[in-house]
Amino acid sequence: MAMAAPIHMSTAHPRMTIHMQDPMSTAIDPRLLTLTQWLSPAYPVGSFAFSHGLESAIANGWVHDEVSLQGWLNDLLHHGSGKADAIWIRLGYEAPDAAAVLALNAEAKAFAPAAERLREATRQGAAFAQITADVWQITLPPLLMPVALGRAAHLLGLDVTAATTLYLQAFVSNLASAAQRLMPLGQTGAQRVIAQMVPACLACARAAATAQLNDIASSAFLSDVAAMQHETLQPRLFQS
Repeated sequence: MAMAAPIHMSTAHPRMTIHMQDPMSTAIDPRLLTLTQWLSPAYPVGSFAFSHGLESAIANGWVHDEVSLQGWLNDLLHHGSGKADAIWIRLGYEAPDAAAVLALNAEAKAFAPAAERLREATRQGAAFAQITADVWQITLPPLLMPVALGRAAHLLGLDVTAATTLYLQAFVSNLASAAQRLMPLGQTGAQRVIAQMVPACLACARAAATAQLNDIASSAFLSDVAAMQHETLQPRLFQS
């Protein structure tokens, strides 16, 4: 009589079973790489020179740590200029022709709450338009940055939702980088804030997908006040 039934054992650890996929079997859309190039910190639009009023907010003590920075950025995306920029990108993308784009750009300028906020969008948009037109051989006049991005994405047939989402992440990343230079915030803290803002970026981009011109509004009043105060802030590191 057998004392025990044989036990069939596997020496393979369950977490060691990895199904490898041929890396060449999944096609990467090169248009996504174009968008990441446009919205990379390496793209020479001078975004590093602007704090979007954050410098004033830090000087006033409104932003002083990771938690307050995340709250500030969250308000911008849900209720302020981040939300508005996402809609301007969508509208710039959907504009039927060049004349409509110019009319839209004029209206976008009228929505700027402060001189420095207008200068920021104007200078970055002009740099973006010039470089993008030269490299990709498209007709792209100087426009405000979100309108220029939307128009360029339209001309090259790029996904507007992807463009909007990546723009918002670049927007958040630039302000987190500015905060590192303005207050005690290390690299780990800055990256943690950017990671925590992913849901807000996605939600803002989704909301912009069905938004219209009448949906552009801002209730992030401290951000607008900070942009106005920055015009006379001394000393200062940033242009806005």
